Amino acid sequence: MLRTERLSREVNSPEGRLTIVRDVTLSIESRETVAIVGPSGAGKSTLLALLAGLDLPTSGRIWLAGSELTALDEDGRARLRAERVGFVFQSFQLIQSLTALENVMLPLELAGRGDAAVRAQAMLERVGLASRVGHYPRQLSGGEQQRVAMARASVGEPAVLFADEPTGNLDTVTGARIADMLFELNAQSSTTLVLVTHDRALAARCQRVLNMSNGELLEGVA
Repeated sequence: MLRTERLSREVNSPEGRLTIVRDVTLSIESRETVAIVGPSGAGKSTLLALLAGLDLPTSGRIWLAGSELTALDEDGRARLRAERVGFVFQSFQLIQSLTALENVMLPLELAGRGDAAVRAQAMLERVGLASRVGHYPRQLSGGEQQRVAMARASVGEPAVLFADEPTGNLDTVTGARIADMLFELNAQSSTTLVLVTHDRALAARCQRVLNMSNGELLEGVA
């Protein structure tokens, strides 16, 4: 489902060229659940953005769902993301001027789906927010906002779901509930799940853990 070949990402800094991701080669199978862990600044979120086609590598190649991301132009990458990828972010990334229902409908509407409202309503019911469909993000708790974000990410039945610190902005109890829901949704939809987390307990629930340090990727948790 996901494969990289000698993937690197460099950026300019006041100290000169800085390597954020260094020579990463990996393979993730369909329906696999994978956690990427490591200290702050290790390159985890940058790697996730590269895998999802949100950022471009300085060198190396990426294949996602049978297509080579690094061979596509910006429109092609956007189209592949819309069709095959879902995202859950630490900061929720909900559109404040849209209701919960409208936020979840958005990716379906962008894909031209005529049943957007029906599917979004059903997905919000699955995450326990049937009574909150007309509420705006500012009217929802952090946990409720993350459930809306998960519903939006899952409603299009993506081949791969990327989650960047999905419980990072939540208290321990709420974070545990969100984690349960994330894995439940993933199991129901048979989606490949790739998540970045500082939470070792959350990482341990995945089938495989990848440890990052100084931009390099190693199997297993140090």
